[in-house]
Amino acid sequence: MSPRRLAAAATVVGLVTAGLTVTGGAATANGGGYSALIQRASYGVPHITARDFASLGFGAGYVQAEDNICLIADQMVTVRAERSRWFGAEAGNVSSDLFHQKAIDDQVAEQLLAGSRDGVRAPSTPVRDQVRGFVAGYNAYLRDGKAITDPACAGKEWVDPISELDMWRAYWARMVLASSGALIDGIVAAAPPTASGNGESAHAPQAEAAVATVDGAPAGLGSNAYGLGRDGTTSGASILLANPHFPWDDTERFYRMHLKVPGRYDVEGAALVGDPLIQIGHNGQIAWSHTVSTAHRFVWHRLALVPGDPTSYLYDGQARKMTARTVTVQTPTGPISRTLYDTHFGPVVVVPGHFDWTTTTAYAITDANATNNRALDGWLAMGRAGSVGELRKVLDRRQFLPWVNVIAVDRRGRALYADHSVVPRVTDSLAAACIPAPFQSVYASSGQAVLDGSRSSCELGRDPDAAVPGILGPANLPTLVRSDYVTNSNDSYWLANPEHPLEGYPRIVGDEQTQRSLRTRLGVHQVRQRLTGIDGLPGKGFTTSNLWDVTLGNRAYGGELVRDDLVRSCEARPTATTSDGATVDLTAACAALRGWDLRVDLDSRGAHLFTEFAMAGGLRFADPFDPTAPLTTPSRLAVDDPGVRTALADAVQKLAGIRLDARLGDIQTEPRGAEQIPIHGGRSEAGAFNMINGGFESGVGYPKVLHGTSFLMAVELGSNGPSGRQILTYSQSANPNSPWYADQTRLYSGKGWDTIKFTQRQLRADPNLVTYRVGEQRD
Repeated sequence: MSPRRLAAAATVVGLVTAGLTVTGGAATANGGGYSALIQRASYGVPHITARDFASLGFGAGYVQAEDNICLIADQMVTVRAERSRWFGAEAGNVSSDLFHQKAIDDQVAEQLLAGSRDGVRAPSTPVRDQVRGFVAGYNAYLRDGKAITDPACAGKEWVDPISELDMWRAYWARMVLASSGALIDGIVAAAPPTASGNGESAHAPQAEAAVATVDGAPAGLGSNAYGLGRDGTTSGASILLANPHFPWDDTERFYRMHLKVPGRYDVEGAALVGDPLIQIGHNGQIAWSHTVSTAHRFVWHRLALVPGDPTSYLYDGQARKMTARTVTVQTPTGPISRTLYDTHFGPVVVVPGHFDWTTTTAYAITDANATNNRALDGWLAMGRAGSVGELRKVLDRRQFLPWVNVIAVDRRGRALYADHSVVPRVTDSLAAACIPAPFQSVYASSGQAVLDGSRSSCELGRDPDAAVPGILGPANLPTLVRSDYVTNSNDSYWLANPEHPLEGYPRIVGDEQTQRSLRTRLGVHQVRQRLTGIDGLPGKGFTTSNLWDVTLGNRAYGGELVRDDLVRSCEARPTATTSDGATVDLTAACAALRGWDLRVDLDSRGAHLFTEFAMAGGLRFADPFDPTAPLTTPSRLAVDDPGVRTALADAVQKLAGIRLDARLGDIQTEPRGAEQIPIHGGRSEAGAFNMINGGFESGVGYPKVLHGTSFLMAVELGSNGPSGRQILTYSQSANPNSPWYADQTRLYSGKGWDTIKFTQRQLRADPNLVTYRVGEQRD
């Protein structure tokens, strides 16, 4: 039977419609089918309650389609390998299609689903039910016949029903985002040398440069997070700060929701659009967030090719033939075919001029996330954990986090940091024995491993405690539990808490005893200053209120360190030469920097000038990094370094046509229709904790945010249940005709917030609450 939206905008109490009843706030069904209760709170945030995971998925799929159908449909075009067909045969679309078509041809999604449904060897039944329900809910929204009002996809043929395989293909694409997905161009471009090709291998300096540009980190992604235990808060109740920095547009946007199956799952937070389960959030006992980890997700294998046959390689002295697969995709002008090459390690990849495929050498990768089918079960299990101890067991057993750390707190007052992400098993002993000499320095400096692909002894092997072969087990991964605090701002695990440095882990996971970013340093300083009460705010210790103030205090730590020295240098010699040889008068720049308040608030004047100076390479320090004082070194501006003045001149030149003392809120904005909403926050290069990266437009400023603070949550796990603040900076819907397209963006502009609404009492206190049901009978 056709699906139907049931009693939209009806009240919860006493509602009985079409065989569904409301019992204790949960939607139940008389017989088979899907049914879910939707309670839309302020800012359009859906609180979804259902009797089982299939119906919960249905509700999630339905409301996400209501708000962001174009984003989900766009994801499906990608994983169906149809971008060229619908959006044109541009190089990026063709490469994407070839990559995803190969995954379709190889039945990657089908293989993810094969095996015992234990949540480790293959996805469990509840997770499959959730995905099945999500698909049904999305398709039900389409079949309801409501007109799509988002101009991004209204009337487009590529918006059509989706399948469960589409969803699993999209899931796989997210898993490999920081590995194979970061190397799509190199995988598609890999081709054996012609008869005239050279036979020289990449040498070490080139290899190091190549690794630096393809280290697998998802572009534009990052985060801050604090886990504050009982000794770090005024109440003694744990508090979590979640502050992911993600794109403000396209398919990697977050979506706020609250999902509940009574007695089985009850989590409020956010997921990436198109995902059926909460990825950052809290239940009644624990709260958690993620930050992008420094660990690497793939390893290189240097292949020694068989003389005279560049598509065969030597392995323990025997020749092995590469697998060649011709992949064809459709474009508006006709089909395009490429032959892609695989080894038993994984795909052959080229980085032109660095990792070339020559007559003697080629390079393949092993992607540790390519077979990661554990993540949805992992997040489901996280949401059901009742303590940090239980969460650690989830992490140890499933090892599912694709490319992120976890920072968590529980009601017992404990805070957890762990990088238990999926990391290839490159131990120190394997690295010493199997990374060829020219690449040892690459591994030491970057953590990228280039292994000898000619020996079976250099395979990744298996740790005895690892969930699956080829990855580091829990004993080789950093974990820390504290009662005061843990923190991460995208540096490695080393100083998750500086009082207890984490050391001795394989280099592939991260670096130790090395310089930290300005954002990491400021993040720790903010915690320490709040705990001792020297940050200018009342009292000592954290509340959710002052945590919000600290996070959005918009300090620019780079300016705190060097602004005064920079101004003195500038005023002493108010002319400088740009990197292209132009002479620039610095008088206005000196005045703007002297008047700057060292923050990136809307009213901060001159903040953009300092940011451009930092981005031009001006933050050069006279003192070296000292591993015994990692949070305070380096700190002194190298005023005698010519590069400092050149960077300031370059910044002034770039900002031509823009007042150097302009208010940040006048030049850093986010468009919503005809409105330009002022946006506070700044770049990591300047040492801003609240990270906002805007696209620069000459003579205008930064009229569009590219990525930065996205979902922001400060939640306390108190005796009366979770409470606190949260916001989605770019708002719930990408549809300009949605009522929830700009409301939270304006709220963020004013440093406002929405409240945590975990309990029915909290939810029913919302004056904007609207309740309806969605459902569908099944044959």
